Amino acid sequence: MAGPLSGYRIIEIAGIGPGPFAAMLLSDMGAEVIRVERAQSVRGPAPDTPHFDVMQRGRRNVALDLKHPDGVATLLDLVEQADALIEGFRPGVMERLGVGPDVCLARNPKLVFGRMTGWGQEGPYAQAAGHDINYIALAGALAHIGRVGEAPVPPLNLVGDFGGGGMFLAYGVVCALLEAQRSGQGQVVDTAMVDGAAVLMSMFWAFKNVGMHDENKPGTNLLDTGAHFYDVFECADGKYISLGSIEPQFYAELLQRTGLEGDPEFAQQMNREMWPHLKNRLRDVFRTRTQAEWCAEMETTDVCFAPVLTMSEAAAHPHNVSRGTFIEVAGVPQPAPAPRFSRTVPEVSMPPSHPGQHSREVLADWGLAADRIEALLASGAVKDA
Repeated sequence: MAGPLSGYRIIEIAGIGPGPFAAMLLSDMGAEVIRVERAQSVRGPAPDTPHFDVMQRGRRNVALDLKHPDGVATLLDLVEQADALIEGFRPGVMERLGVGPDVCLARNPKLVFGRMTGWGQEGPYAQAAGHDINYIALAGALAHIGRVGEAPVPPLNLVGDFGGGGMFLAYGVVCALLEAQRSGQGQVVDTAMVDGAAVLMSMFWAFKNVGMHDENKPGTNLLDTGAHFYDVFECADGKYISLGSIEPQFYAELLQRTGLEGDPEFAQQMNREMWPHLKNRLRDVFRTRTQAEWCAEMETTDVCFAPVLTMSEAAAHPHNVSRGTFIEVAGVPQPAPAPRFSRTVPEVSMPPSHPGQHSREVLADWGLAADRIEALLASGAVKDA
């Protein structure tokens, strides 16, 4: 592994959503990440084809029974060799399993213990169930995503699970690893999706504080589809294009390329009372040509324009192809590691693994004796696919 995190060893306690995403990011950057799966997830020999979940790429899989004392002991042996551990259970679960942060840090004082929850480790909601939609709602983000007069629109699970969750967990773990190099001490990283989603709203708090964003009028502001020059528009073929012509010079080019240059109504760019009317006029204009025709007119110009693409269309677009934004791993298309580095180039080391697929080799590589590995497999504390 050649990425900037090459040489770091990280344990991922298997979960769903933001935890595996954070583990993927760390693995993409070159860290050796092993995914610790539940022994009960092993249901036979591993199939010849990779696991379907591309977020599990780049790491080997070992299956432990953490309700078996020898399974717990094995995990703690791995912790002694690790730089970090990440987990995504509700608060208190790891402690009840006997592998909470106090126990793990006692075995390895330099360990970074990354925790991923929706609500955080404490607070009135800490033990409540939830999903992305709930976390971004409480964070004050969801209320501001949607069109005027309509209900808020959940933006897939990008803002809570991945932007406010997994990305912040990976960032927090790397920050703590850097600090541990200086201090020689590990620590707990408490990552909550509600906190991360709130931080993602920082610019809008700034706008609100200076009167640029009215929180009580969603869908009427500069960046929430209120402005006619910052929105998506349907084309003649039913496909869409996106505009972000905020700055005066970009707005001027938009008017020139739509034939609206010199129109006195469009000269009132920042007159918010005019925005609904001007948006309707632009809708009529964009419906006169297909998406491809508008691309021919506006792509790579200073209009601040791009076609609205599906995942498959994005993978085939010439710009993304030229940058290698999407790759294939074992024949499966997926996003490439990001960001890019000039010297320590990240790469995907292997396709997604199945539960328990590498139990024997991981334990051997991490220092467990062969006879002990066989005893663990015989007891059921470890399973091998």
